[in-house]
Amino acid sequence: MESHFLHHKPAAMNSSNLLATLFEYKAWANDTLFTALLDLSPETQQRERHDATRILNHVYVVDRIFEANLQRQAHQYKGLNTPETPTLEDLRAAMRETDRWLLAYAKNVSESELAEIIDFTFVDGKPGRMSRSEMLLHVITHGNYHRGAVGRILAQLGLPPQRDTLTVFLHRPEAARA
Repeated sequence: MESHFLHHKPAAMNSSNLLATLFEYKAWANDTLFTALLDLSPETQQRERHDATRILNHVYVVDRIFEANLQRQAHQYKGLNTPETPTLEDLRAAMRETDRWLLAYAKNVSESELAEIIDFTFVDGKPGRMSRSEMLLHVITHGNYHRGAVGRILAQLGLPPQRDTLTVFLHRPEAARA
């Protein structure tokens, strides 16, 4: 019997393709989680759906803030979440769009651009300063942290844990590399 691990052909990583892989993983993990959340009952599991949506909306807002920072543009956010809670469907569509932008950015950013330091302002008005690579790593780790919080909500409902780790992503049959 052939092991599914044989489908994964490890690739040498440099900064550029490592970031691209991490943003591909982020998009896949987000989408996997939204699929699970959309299976929750809007009637009997409304509170859990709402809590998960608020957490993921926070991730989306932070992604958008750093998307603006990476482009040295202002953003419209006054806080780390929005006052209104979007529907899961609307948030999924918005997050997919932002994930596509971040992935394209990660695929096209140069090594010299990754090292570039950018000054920006946090939503509380305090000054911030990070390299582009630090911003991208923040977006990745921040999303992972909060997907874990949503996974805990699902676990408290007695649902099986999400199989959304980087190793699962890399070993999917469609991820096989020559």
